[in-house]
Amino acid sequence: MIQVEWIFLAVALLAPACEKEENPAPKPVKPEPVEKVLVWSDEFSYTGLPDASKWGFDTDGNAWKWGNNEAQFYTAGRLKNAEVKDGFLHITAHKEDYEGSHYTSARLRSAGKGDWSYGRIEVRAKIPDGRGMWPAIWMLPTDRIYGDWPKSGEIDIMENVGYDPNIILATVHTESYNHTLGTQKSGKARVQTCYSDFHVYTVDWMGNEMKFYIDELLIFTFKNEATGYKAWPFDKRFHLMLNVAVGGNWGGAMGIDDTIFPRTMVVDYVRVYQ
Repeated sequence: MIQVEWIFLAVALLAPACEKEENPAPKPVKPEPVEKVLVWSDEFSYTGLPDASKWGFDTDGNAWKWGNNEAQFYTAGRLKNAEVKDGFLHITAHKEDYEGSHYTSARLRSAGKGDWSYGRIEVRAKIPDGRGMWPAIWMLPTDRIYGDWPKSGEIDIMENVGYDPNIILATVHTESYNHTLGTQKSGKARVQTCYSDFHVYTVDWMGNEMKFYIDELLIFTFKNEATGYKAWPFDKRFHLMLNVAVGGNWGGAMGIDDTIFPRTMVVDYVRVYQ
């Protein structure tokens, strides 16, 4: 059973997990039962590299440190960084010199293989601890109809930075609401067993709102204000991202503990319903 502390935020990304609202959020509730159809999934019931029909390796931003001054180099096709075994996906960050970086990891994306507009996205995962770790389960726009980030949006289903232990965040970024302006919309929960146990991280993405859950407990709701794409660019298709970053403007704000490596995010399953 998770212990949670619900706090809704609209603060700068560099310190979102350190601030607390004076007024706690209402008591969490489970999602309403809805009829849903499984349209895409990976149960990781195979061995080797991630299924190439469902996942690609995202390495496009290595040269420019992904815009966040991240310390890792994301590799492609290396079992050392992304391997399916024993029924789980393992995304592992290592301390090693590689292509001019001192760390390696993997960043998987479903773009062109799994793209959706609306639905329920569930990921059951156990995340790595340690100062400098920045695991994430999130979504990006496939077509960028409204322009580059943040205009076409970003959906962060789960993020954690190791220097702020046990704090899980769910966040959305749009042109109106994003961390460069200090206006991003976010919620968080304290999950005491996020490093030792698996938890299910979910977003219910509908036309009028998004609801974010941990183990079916609501931690954040983002409403469609019906004011246009600047506040709600989420009427286009998005794809899923799974990665473990090292350092960066946020993840490395308190430095990187080089004694902790390797560190792994273990994913049990990914399921998408519509």
